[in-house]
Amino acid sequence: MTARIFKPARTAMQSGEARTKEWVLEFAPASPRSADPLMGWTSSRDTQTQVRLEFDTKEEAIAYATREGLAYTVVDPKPRKPIRKSYADNFRYGRIGNWTH
Repeated sequence: MTARIFKPARTAMQSGEARTKEWVLEFAPASPRSADPLMGWTSSRDTQTQVRLEFDTKEEAIAYATREGLAYTVVDPKPRKPIRKSYADNFRYGRIGNWTH
């Protein structure tokens, strides 16, 4: 059973940094999911994939994994490069693209 320690990225529906500060430990699926023949629902007998542990720091997550004897991989987050935009650039002379309403 391999665990993955990572810092979650923000979702596309999210403009803020909520729920991206903590580190998460998730388990990789041990068996593939299967479709139920009667209802068509996707199911799995692996309950470890439902476990999601959150830690304040990466070191706490690593300490937990080593204390419990779990094999783990650490995925470091990519640094974000903010794009500086100005509202006035929408109305600038020589703007690329057509202005339509």
